[in-house]
Amino acid sequence: MTTPPPPAGADGNPPRLSPLWRDDPPKVGDYWLDARLTAAPSGVAYVAHDDQSTSVMLILLSQGAAADPAARDRLAGVVNKLHIDTVIARGGRGQAEGRLGHRSQDEADDPVSPGDAPLAPWVALAYDGTPAALAEADRVLAEVELSRLPLQGTPQGPEYRLHWIEQTAPGVSRLWPLPWPGRHDRAGWLSILASWLLMMLLAALAVLIAILIFQQAPQTSPPPPVPPTGSPPPSSGSPPPSGSPSPDSASPSSGSASPSPGSPSPSSGSPSPDQPSESPSGSGSPSASPSQSPSGEPSPGEESPSGSVGSPTPNSRL
Repeated sequence: MTTPPPPAGADGNPPRLSPLWRDDPPKVGDYWLDARLTAAPSGVAYVAHDDQSTSVMLILLSQGAAADPAARDRLAGVVNKLHIDTVIARGGRGQAEGRLGHRSQDEADDPVSPGDAPLAPWVALAYDGTPAALAEADRVLAEVELSRLPLQGTPQGPEYRLHWIEQTAPGVSRLWPLPWPGRHDRAGWLSILASWLLMMLLAALAVLIAILIFQQAPQTSPPPPVPPTGSPPPSSGSPPPSGSPSPDSASPSSGSASPSPGSPSPSSGSPSPDQPSESPSGSGSPSASPSQSPSGEPSPGEESPSGSVGSPTPNSRL
């Protein structure tokens, strides 16, 4: 960060500036502090600039003076007596009233916690870099401190002294919005655009990496559906089409029980002539077969159990 040089005065000798101290805030209101101009027990005068690089002289009360209501009123009275073109802005506690109260900057939109201390009063005056500006800063701080007040009557007793004269640290100020770490100015539109482009590039790169990872993943088939409780498991084979006969029912096998025409079957159920046939009632008494004669020979014109017509049986030779 470069500090804008103050303009030279009529004599060409600008006031000597000193660097900022560790306790000095980087920003007060809308103004970034550049250097110290002068200091007193009642406050510090700085050289500052705004976002448009306009140099101002900013006077900030100390912690002791900011905590004293009488000191705050004395600062407000001095500022209200100044020329309207001299006062550029003002802020802090008790600086929104009086003739130039409209110059006060409203900081009500800044986030404030209940435990935060009130802001110290401050005023930004026009700065031209001349010794007259330094003299004006010393006069304002002396009015608040009462160091140039003439004696009233005859002095008696111990010397008068303000109770806050030892609290010379700069008053409380709030920095909002927060700047980039290590910088005391707000980022420009070019930096914001570059950051947005970088974020979009990183997001696109992350999406591309995710697509490549999921494309290389192996494809897995979904698991089979779980059958409901109590239903039989599905068969592995497909059922035969309806209307087509099965091979077992259509083609005769070698072990079929149907006899071939003209040949006796070993498993034929017809009774032999030597064994009497049982009656259907199951009583066990032998009865003559209707197809046989009492002598056991078949009647003429009837077929034998073997299927041959009129062929002699082995019993006929007896």
